[in-house]
Amino acid sequence: MSRPSHAEPPPGLDIVRRVVDGTVVVSVAGEVDMETAPALRAAVTTAVDDAAGGACVLDLTGVTFLGSPGLTALLAATTHAQARRGPLRIVVDTNRPVIRPIEITRLDDVLWLYHTVEEALTAEHRPPGDATESGT
Repeated sequence: MSRPSHAEPPPGLDIVRRVVDGTVVVSVAGEVDMETAPALRAAVTTAVDDAAGGACVLDLTGVTFLGSPGLTALLAATTHAQARRGPLRIVVDTNRPVIRPIEITRLDDVLWLYHTVEEALTAEHRPPGDATESGT
């Protein structure tokens, strides 16, 4: 595992980037709030750019808090990925501090959500909203 070469994330947030079978995976742990959301957005945007139109996976299973700035960062990163013609696959598992704000804001209809990194890595191209219907 390696960190991106740009600035370290702020205290309270850990961002680790790796490549798995040619796919960029960004794993995030800690709190995503007003202070840390810009670092999340920057890391994911860079990963999407490096994926060059291929899929990018964002693992949020280690996130303990996801505030509205974090939701905005996820939406912006997804929009950026779509503009680059590559999906941003977001792993949420059953992590209530992450999935609950996404469901309340109905972003689960527009974000590509998965239960595991493995599922996100092997997923077929499918529209948002179908991710949690697999029953896993």
